[in-house]
Amino acid sequence: MLQTGILIFPGINRERDMAIAVEQSFGKAPKLIWHKETDLTGLDLVIIPGGFSFGDYLRCGAMAAQSPVMQAVKTHAARGGYVLGVCNGFQILTEAGLLPGALLRNAGLRFLSMDTMLSVERNDTIFTAHYQKGQVFRAPLAHGDGNYTADPATLDRLEGEGLVAFRYAPGAGGAESQNYNRNGSARAIAGIYSPNHRILGLMPHPEDLVDPLMGGTDGKPLFDSLAAA
Repeated sequence: MLQTGILIFPGINRERDMAIAVEQSFGKAPKLIWHKETDLTGLDLVIIPGGFSFGDYLRCGAMAAQSPVMQAVKTHAARGGYVLGVCNGFQILTEAGLLPGALLRNAGLRFLSMDTMLSVERNDTIFTAHYQKGQVFRAPLAHGDGNYTADPATLDRLEGEGLVAFRYAPGAGGAESQNYNRNGSARAIAGIYSPNHRILGLMPHPEDLVDPLMGGTDGKPLFDSLAAA
């Protein structure tokens, strides 16, 4: 079973939600790591949760990307370790150069807090093995800067190399189906992988749907996939 650590920056507020999701699937609590620590020895998976690291000053994730722990995360990734960044975690990964592109202000310039639907682009990675390819599932989103963008060449590379992990997808019908890419992300991209598929960044929060008491378990297969690794 993967040994897991969750990073904590000032302003991060989703670390407890993430810890609950990990412990429920793994049967073991993750290690919580303050951003000034640099020892990731023994960890297989590093998770960067959502929130507002350093108050989202400058750009979302820009200050957190300079924290001491992020150099250790880069070393961890370079030696083949797994990394998961959700929401602010995705923003931090792009600011740190571990994933390409950037997360801009939502297309409507408004903070979005609602459920969205995601489609699974592939299920042959450590993060998605318990989903079906093409499966559409529900995930909450809560962000003001979730508009994924990259230059056309990078977008084409992501598509061509199978590095798009999730896309925003239409729901079952009604108005939501007509406006499913609410933040305006390029090509409806909601999450991407690194070239070796060991780093995943995504904007919605699968950790917030891992128990019926939360209103559903649509996000649990991601953590079950990791737990089965």
